[in-house]
Order: sequence, then C-alpha cells, then structure tokens
Amino acid sequence: MSKKKTQKEEMNMLLDFDDMDMEDEDDDVVEINVNQHRKLTSSSQGSSKSKSKMPKRKGPMDVYFTPNPESVVKNRKDQAKRKQTKIDVNDPYKKEMRARALQRFARWMYDAGIPFNAVNYESFGPIIEAIGQYGLGMKPPTYHEVWVTQLKKEVKHTEDLTKYHKEDCAKYGCSIMADGWTDKRGRTLINFLINCPRGTMFVESVDASSYSKDGQKLFELLNKFVEKVGKENVVQVITDSAAANVLAGRFLEAKYEHLYWTPCAAHCLDLMLEDIFKIPRLKKTFERGIAVHGYIYNQPTLLNMMRRYTNLKNLIKPAKTRFATAFLTLSRMHQQKNNLRKMVTSEDWTSSKWAKEPQGKRMARTLLMLSFWNTVVFALKVSGPLVKVLRLVDTEKKPPMGYIYEAMDRAKECIASSFDHKEEKYNEIFEIIDKRWDVQLHRPLHAAAHFLNPEFFYPKALEVQRDHEVMNGFYECTQRLVPDVTVQDLITNEMSIYMKAKSLFGKSVAIRQRNTRAPADWWVSYGSYTPNLQTFAIKSLA
Repeated sequence: MSKKKTQKEEMNMLLDFDDMDMEDEDDDVVEINVNQHRKLTSSSQGSSKSKSKMPKRKGPMDVYFTPNPESVVKNRKDQAKRKQTKIDVNDPYKKEMRARALQRFARWMYDAGIPFNAVNYESFGPIIEAIGQYGLGMKPPTYHEVWVTQLKKEVKHTEDLTKYHKEDCAKYGCSIMADGWTDKRGRTLINFLINCPRGTMFVESVDASSYSKDGQKLFELLNKFVEKVGKENVVQVITDSAAANVLAGRFLEAKYEHLYWTPCAAHCLDLMLEDIFKIPRLKKTFERGIAVHGYIYNQPTLLNMMRRYTNLKNLIKPAKTRFATAFLTLSRMHQQKNNLRKMVTSEDWTSSKWAKEPQGKRMARTLLMLSFWNTVVFALKVSGPLVKVLRLVDTEKKPPMGYIYEAMDRAKECIASSFDHKEEKYNEIFEIIDKRWDVQLHRPLHAAAHFLNPEFFYPKALEVQRDHEVMNGFYECTQRLVPDVTVQDLITNEMSIYMKAKSLFGKSVAIRQRNTRAPADWWVSYGSYTPNLQTFAIKSLA
C-alpha cells in the first residue's frame, strides 16, 4: 500500500500524457507499464528526455492563431454562468501551481500598494490570460517599456478610439459637458467631456481658479471648446447653474443660434432639495438629525449600543453640501425609529452616563418627540420622489435626456398623491420645484426628447400630440438645431411615420424594445426609413 501511494504521488507530479507536445515528433513513443512507470523509446532517448523538460516552443503561427485574451475571458465567464464544468485530470497539479502564482501576485500587490479592487477591472482578466498564453520564461516588463514604449502605444490606441467618437459627433452631433469641482488644494478645476451616442469621452481638465466667477471669461473658455470640437457638431453645452455659468451660457446661445446651453440636471435637483430643506421646520428637523447622528458616532461605546438595537444597521453620515444625503439620513433614521426609541427608553440607556449628560438628554428628547418624526415623514414624502429623479439623471446606464420631462411630472404627481391631493399641504414645495424647473432646468430640448422617446410617446400618443408645451418645444428645438428649412420640412413630413408606428417602427421587435433599449439606440436601429427625423432624434436624445 505504501509503495502504491508513493507511485501515485509521483504520477500526480508528472505532466499528463495529453499535455505533452506530440506534434512533429512521431518517433517519440510513450509507454506506460502496469506499475504506472513511464518509459520513453525513441531513436534518441537522451534527446527525448531533454525535450520533455523544455517548455513548448512558440512559432510564427501562434502569433496569428492564439485566441484573443478578451474573448477567452468572456467565454470563460459565460461558461461559468451556464455552470458548465470541465473535468481536469491534472486538477491537483494545477491547483498547486495556481496557488503559487496567486501567492507571488498578491505579494507584489501588497509591496506596490495596489488597491485590492484592481482585480475587479475588466482589463485584468485578459492580462492573466495573455501571460498564460505566452507560457514559461516570459520576462517581466522593464521600467522603460511601461513608462515610454507601451505608454506611447496606448496613447496611439486611445487616439484611434477617439476617431470613432469624432465620426459620431460629426454625424449625430454631441454635447459638451463642463464638470466643475474643487480639489484638496482649493483649486477650481473644470473637466471637459464630450458625449455622443457612442459614449462619453474626456477631452481636457482646466484650472479655472482665477476666473471661475467671471461670466465673460467662462464664456471665452466654453467658446474655445465649441470651436475645438466644431461648432456645427455641438447640440448643447452643459454646465452647473452657478450665476457665472448662466451668464456664459446666455452668451453662447447668443453667438451660436443653433445650440443650447443646458444647466446640469443633477445640480438643479440638488438645489431643489437644498431649497426644500431651507424651510424652517425642515431645517430644524435636519439639524436635530445631524445632532443625534453626531452624538452617537462620537461615542464608540454608545455606537455599539445603537448597533445592538438596530441589528448592526448604521445611520448614513449627513453632509450639509449634498442635500440628497439629508434625505437618506432621515430615511434611515425613520426605518430605525422603533429601535432608536427602544434604546433611549431601555435600562442600558437610563443607567448609562450619557442619559445624564445635556447632549444625551437632548438626543433622547428628540427621538421621543412626536413632532420630530411627523416632520421626518413630511420631508420623506416631498423629497423622496426628487431623489429618485436625481438618481435617474446621475446614472450612466442610459442617457437621461429622454426621461427628465416625464420623471419630473411623475415626481410631482407622486408628491401630490402622498398628501391625497390636498394642495395646501404641498403648495410651498411645488413653488420651489417650479421655480427651479421653469427658470433653469426646463428646456425645449427636454420636451423634444420626451416626444421622441418611444417608451413614453406610444402609450399615450394622442395625449402627447395635444400637449401644447411638448409640441411647441419640439418645433422650437427643430428650428434651432436644424437651420436648413428644407431639412425642417423633411423632418415634419417623416413625423407621421413615427407617430403612426409605420414601417420598421411597427415591427414586433421594435415594439418590444421601446421600453428596454436607450431611445437613441432604438432610433439608430429602426429609424432608417425616416433618415432626417432619425438624425434629429439621435441629436436630441443622446
């Protein structure tokens, strides 16, 4: 038994018969006797022994016929989803080899300080696959190769990718997005990006610290990028709604009659929430919520007590600059209302030192105060629907242009329904919403995108066609984005095919995908029989 065990272990350490390189070596024969020992018989036994110890040689054909690493990784993931398993006779051997490789790789990550989530990048799998395809003996890249040689190649690769974005910009138009932010050194930086049906492309980052409050200077900066991209290709320029940007946007629209300046929807919605939380009773409630959160989280022992009562659920940290966080914090506190009240009425609390401290007493009074919780419920009713719209416009899954108009209508309807349509309870909130929506956010482009979104148009086509605001916005947008009156006439002639769902628009596959595909993609696929309207729709929706 001991002898057989030793033989078995020796066999597991040998390369499997199927893994040996047998191509063009017909004179080498492998024989396995009954005692599981391998014998090599060939015209040159010494040569065979040396060959068996060398890795498989790569030839010119391997360069052209080696599978693409990205495809290999994708296929492997697809197989894993289908739960297909492959029997591997060398499993113990490969398991040990993989463990060694992982150990070395992990040590390198720890030594270099590479974030752990780097292994979740889609580009990581193909790296490992490409190294495996090379085989044994691959030399690691040098500092010069990574810093100079490969970097130049990657720059060239990126330039090739931008070529397709530029082609789409010329064909369908694009949006210039100016995303302003402040870094840790207090500098005001503006990231310029271009968005088209192919996706979003970063262009340049500019330090605008010296003129971020100067509308004329910002106009000159935006104008430079419009000229750089090509003024005929720009549909809209998007910035936040700061006063200087509003002035710069007005200057742009005055100079270029064919484009729109559009304030950032996410920023406008955040300002709506800020205005709502400036209402005195909501402001006071939010401040009380901040005080409760701060007192609990500044006392580690008290924090542990809270987690015992909330089943390890945490309260979201409030931030005064992002008012969506105010809603999330109050929402989490409301979810844990009963548990928090149980905590401050428990023996654990009454016998603790915090119950005798002034701040602790204020916290307990707040959590037991009926008016506090009633105001929290009111705040959730009026801000919850707006936070949903904020999440919609802040997502990257679908371009939100075709959804904003409908989303705002649904948000207002949801607020009204939550108060049983008793206007006196939400009139003040609607005034705040309408002030931001009508003055800043609502644009003819939003109305046109709503009309051209098949998900919202077809279920209530007659209602949309009779909506004066929507149709007026559509025609106004047509006149601005399409200066050629001949093309304008062609667009209006093609509208009946879309509205009556004729041609490809009426096919079953197009009907099924009205709600599942991004509107611009839907028009790319099914708008070929209305080419002028198709181009205009993609411009409006992308």
